[in-house]
Amino acid sequence: MTTTPLPLRVLVAKPGLDGHDRGAKVIARALRDAGVEVIYTGLHQSPEQIVEAAIQEDAAGIGLSVLSGAHLTLFAKVVKLLKQRDAADITVFGGGIIPEADIGPLERMGVARVFTPGTPTHDVVDWVRAHVGAGVVPA
Repeated sequence: MTTTPLPLRVLVAKPGLDGHDRGAKVIARALRDAGVEVIYTGLHQSPEQIVEAAIQEDAAGIGLSVLSGAHLTLFAKVVKLLKQRDAADITVFGGGIIPEADIGPLERMGVARVFTPGTPTHDVVDWVRAHVGAGVVPA
């Protein structure tokens, strides 16, 4: 009996009070177009809601989009909650208006990759294919 690998599942989320979701929707669409199964949570999600949704949806990755300036707090909370829920194998990545000086601290806290404005969508897709989960995504 042969089994077909499940598609890669990624949750894209907008944590906090930030109401601008164009970038998150662009990334979600690019990932979908590349064969990734995307769950988009919508605006104003708490870190708790994001982690719960990722676990329930069996996501291999969480992509966070933060434009509000609260990226250090929000990313840290998501990473901490994943560890507490024994789900640290879910890869956290993100982007938004994030100063270069904050990228190192985010990576040290466990964020696998930070994409800044102007990153081509194919760079995000290629990175997700190479670094998120064990799913198979068509090339």
